[in-house]
Amino acid sequence: MKILVTAANGQVGWELARQGATSTHEVIALDRQALDITSAEAISAIFNQHKPDLLINAAAYTAVDKAETDQDMAFAINREGPKLLAEACRLADIPMLHISTDYVFDGSQSGPYEESDPVAPLGVYGMSKWQGEEAVRHTLDKYIILRTAWVFGSHGNNFVKTMLRVGADRDELRVVDDQFGGPTSAAGIAAALLHIADQVGAYADVAWGTYHYSGQPFVNWHGFAVEIFRQARQLGIIQHDINVQAIPSSEYPTPAARPANSRLSSDGLEKAFSIKADDWQLALQQMLAGMAG
Repeated sequence: MKILVTAANGQVGWELARQGATSTHEVIALDRQALDITSAEAISAIFNQHKPDLLINAAAYTAVDKAETDQDMAFAINREGPKLLAEACRLADIPMLHISTDYVFDGSQSGPYEESDPVAPLGVYGMSKWQGEEAVRHTLDKYIILRTAWVFGSHGNNFVKTMLRVGADRDELRVVDDQFGGPTSAAGIAAALLHIADQVGAYADVAWGTYHYSGQPFVNWHGFAVEIFRQARQLGIIQHDINVQAIPSSEYPTPAARPANSRLSSDGLEKAFSIKADDWQLALQQMLAGMAG
């Protein structure tokens, strides 16, 4: 099966290209320069050139704070882009797999979020992603929207790399402890999407719809940072101990509000596709081991 992937330079797009190279599929991964998803003409030209059997949209505007003042670009990439891609998939009569986010929720719920829980985005980023989801739903019958959270990986920028960079020459850091979620590896997200693609390619009875895929066990940002430094110290990536102080979000104000609860239940995905929640501690170990050489 020929799979077209957007945002090949992103965390998940890069992993899709890497894993796709050893899969049974022909994966065509295009970066933003090769495919502008905000241009209907560019999308049409790529579809006519490659004639894909499936589209995986890994493109997104993810600068959460910048989105508050860069609203036009955020909505262009996160809402209009998915809409145009979905319309191209409808014309080509192919399915679309689309990545979304925990930011569609406001984080006020006490337990993990299920797919059916009401959305309530707190900022521009979350709203633009929600409207992108809706555009896909209203355009296609055969789609998978995969919401995920706290993405990290060996390629691109993420919390793990930020902690390692900042911690390299500091003995103490302050990290918020009142926001909870599930760190999720880009490699795990890519593997989940390619597993779904396998079922589509096998003409299986695919349970189309919206699903959550998030890492477990759930943790707060402070606990995540502590584990990053513990593993990095063990592998020799960090040469000194780092004291990670826990602080409330009120001591680290940001232009865009963050959900206090970003826990996403992956039970629905496991039931529909036999894909288990990402083990983020193992994924982190594998990522750091690769960095350590």
